[in-house]
Amino acid sequence: MKNNSVLFSPIRIGKITIPNRIVRSATHEFMAEGDGCISDRQIKLYRSLAEGEVGLIITGHAYVSPDGKASPYQTAVYDDRFIPGLKKIVGSVQGHPSHIFLQISHAGRQTKEKLCGCTPMSPSPVFEPVFDVLPKEMTQGDIERVISDFIMACARAEQAGFSGVQLHIAHGYLLSSFISPYTNRRTDEWGGNTKNRVKILIRIIQGIRKKISPDFPLIIKLNSTDFIPEGLNVEESIRIAQILEKQGVAGIEVSGGMAEAGKGSVWEGYLPEEKEGYFIHNASRIKEATAIPVFGLGGIRSVSVMEKIIMNRMADLISLSRPLIHDPHFVDKIHKGESLKSGCISCNKCFNPRGIKCAITSKKKS
Repeated sequence: MKNNSVLFSPIRIGKITIPNRIVRSATHEFMAEGDGCISDRQIKLYRSLAEGEVGLIITGHAYVSPDGKASPYQTAVYDDRFIPGLKKIVGSVQGHPSHIFLQISHAGRQTKEKLCGCTPMSPSPVFEPVFDVLPKEMTQGDIERVISDFIMACARAEQAGFSGVQLHIAHGYLLSSFISPYTNRRTDEWGGNTKNRVKILIRIIQGIRKKISPDFPLIIKLNSTDFIPEGLNVEESIRIAQILEKQGVAGIEVSGGMAEAGKGSVWEGYLPEEKEGYFIHNASRIKEATAIPVFGLGGIRSVSVMEKIIMNRMADLISLSRPLIHDPHFVDKIHKGESLKSGCISCNKCFNPRGIKCAITSKKKS
């Protein structure tokens, strides 16, 4: 018998109806070809998530320009030649109720020269200790070109047949570094107060709206905190969420952290139920201040916690990453009443540069 949980009630994101409240949060797969083209392993991965009844699947971040590549074997979307492969990703979920969005991103200062083929760039030349990078300060021309790159990447996503796009404005990547007062120390029109630091986002969103269908939803992944004293905090993140809602953003996934903070979005180690959802408080504050769907995340493993979040209106959707690496059919098992909690222990060994895979289930298979 199917579970009638609130988790399996539909919800609208823009004009798209998502069949349930479970989201596969964007997770870099380390599975694309070396040049960024889609691989058969990625097609298999996304098909398994759709078969597992995930309501909304968000792909791993696709880089919008060659100098924005963040990781090995990352998906590319900076040229029309990638559209046929991206269409295969969309085709892998067709025939299932799931929707799939493409996440688009630029690494900014969180990359290495050998990956991006140049000196990494950032709003300001703030040293990045994890990647051992002193980025170059972006020129006006760099900023204008990146705006165009994001707009064109979104247009390619629509051409490929994705249901929508997510802008990655979190975790210290380029757009996140623009909104952070720690990494954006500019004194021109692109830095300083909140209005100036979000200007690049507004320009991108307005450009996208002119390029795509009005029915094509654009959502964002937003840092609610950088976990750095001089960085973004939740109060300013709330103001940014309100600004972007007015620009037509259809949903907000609330996350936090950046590489050098030593605390990102995937905290290691098993958490008791009462501590699951470490970004839910911030998500609930953004939900109170906006009228669009808010995605909550942060080490959520228990069905009871997911239901509490939705029923108490702390968030509208539940974003999962590691539990769906552990078992891509986890949502289906919840729906059938076969699972009340993910078997994921948050060991983080799944983030394998040879391709994401659960260390626990891989060991059992071998």
